[in-house]
Amino acid sequence: MADGLIISSPEYAHGVPGSLKNALDWLVGSLDFAGKPVALINTAPRATHAQASLRETLQTMAAHIVDDTSITLALPGGSSDAAGLVADADCAAALRAMLAALVRVISSTAHEA
Repeated sequence: MADGLIISSPEYAHGVPGSLKNALDWLVGSLDFAGKPVALINTAPRATHAQASLRETLQTMAAHIVDDTSITLALPGGSSDAAGLVADADCAAALRAMLAALVRVISSTAHEA
């Protein structure tokens, strides 16, 4: 079982893809998901509808969306693989900060339990 989740989703027709929504629908009744720290990554700054839709679905599912870990990244042009993201100083710094914040939340949640 995961201690936290990172979700990044493309936007299709102003919403999340049906396959992601379907996967989340399967978790609605799961007690393992409620209260779980969740970080959202949006890689398309102009695509805001999917993020809003995803946030609404996750809040309905009682996920703990951590605002400090939910970021919008403008991907560097020409390279969207892992090496390209790490090579881009701004993207790498944003991802490191997001991960560090999520780890802090998970750690503090673990100490409370």
